[in-house]
Amino acid sequence: MNVAIRRTGSVDLKATAPPSKSYTHRALIAGALAAGETIINNPLDADDTRLTVGALRALRVKVNERPGQIIVSGCNGDIPNARTTTLDLDNSGTSLRLLASLALLCRHPVVVTGSTRMQERPIGPLAKALAALGGTVDYLDVAGFPPLRVSGRLVGGSVLIDGSISSQFISSILIAAPYARGEVEVIIPAPPASASYLDITVDVMQAFGARVQRNGYERFRVSTTERYTGREYQVEGDYSSASYFFAIAAICGGRVTVDNLVPDSVQGDRRFLDALGAMGCKVTFSGTSATVERTGDLHGISFDMSASPDTVQTLCMVAAICTSPTTITGISHLKFKESDRINGTAERLRALGGDVTVGDDRITIRPVPLHGGTIDPANDHRTAMSFAVLGLGIGGITITDAECVNKSFPGFWDRLGNLIP
Repeated sequence: MNVAIRRTGSVDLKATAPPSKSYTHRALIAGALAAGETIINNPLDADDTRLTVGALRALRVKVNERPGQIIVSGCNGDIPNARTTTLDLDNSGTSLRLLASLALLCRHPVVVTGSTRMQERPIGPLAKALAALGGTVDYLDVAGFPPLRVSGRLVGGSVLIDGSISSQFISSILIAAPYARGEVEVIIPAPPASASYLDITVDVMQAFGARVQRNGYERFRVSTTERYTGREYQVEGDYSSASYFFAIAAICGGRVTVDNLVPDSVQGDRRFLDALGAMGCKVTFSGTSATVERTGDLHGISFDMSASPDTVQTLCMVAAICTSPTTITGISHLKFKESDRINGTAERLRALGGDVTVGDDRITIRPVPLHGGTIDPANDHRTAMSFAVLGLGIGGITITDAECVNKSFPGFWDRLGNLIP
């Protein structure tokens, strides 16, 4: 499917943030491990979260769905797969990484694999940590990358994890840790990528009854005496998905209000609003709504987005219409996402006439006149959505393979069309 984006003028829009993908994944897994039944309200229904649901069912966890709800019958940390189970998680890195640790709570071994791109995304630090905590990990193709076979039991103990590629390696161990045979201590020797996602993991764990002690992002200790209890759980709105609406106000001018957001959320992509404010937008909160308003020119900034990875591309689009250069730092790990988002964003902006330079941990965008063109997102949902928003500002952009947005935001194109007919 191709989608043509035409230029629009100043806007005055209201939108609703979809449910958080990160919270939905973690609530599904905590509910699967819990004692008793969990009712998840307002879960995200998207390709990635469906992969997690399908994987839990393949492991013989009972998961039922109703409109606006998912009901999970927990197995109290004893996952009853009947035989060696292969989980194909396609292009969902969150699903594959979080479920890899759950394999050590299964009755039989688990093979985790995914798409061609997934098999190019490193998993070595997580595999090494699983082995240190009692598991056996066998690479089935290339060492350090999926597919891999995980067996054994989660014994516990102290483990060092390199989280510089992804904080999901750490989240994976943490979310399974209450069901280890002994207390689990995770030591992180250097600042992890996307550290704010560890806050989401701990937030969900504690909501389900786990006890986590921590020293910032350097050390976590998880008790095995307080485990998960099934509960009714409400998934909050997603700041990553909301960023596209906020960016419409910044790029086109005018005002956009997005509701279904928690103002003091631990989601790192909330900082996207701080970046817009620093560029010259007016940002206000009222209850569960946030409003971004732009009335004049925006100026470039230097901004660390290490805790806000999923809104980096969206910020690049806003930077492209500023009156002075913008440098975004803390982004080296983005080359390991669904695509190489650093070089990929630079190449696509240059194809539209942009002036972009890239370093290992930064991207600098200098404002120049842009023109339309065709954007192939290379099956990366965030590339498709961010360039669509830029298209509203410059016009003449066609997004190919547009259905890739279903990974995190089904209905994005309908929402965009309804907001800007």
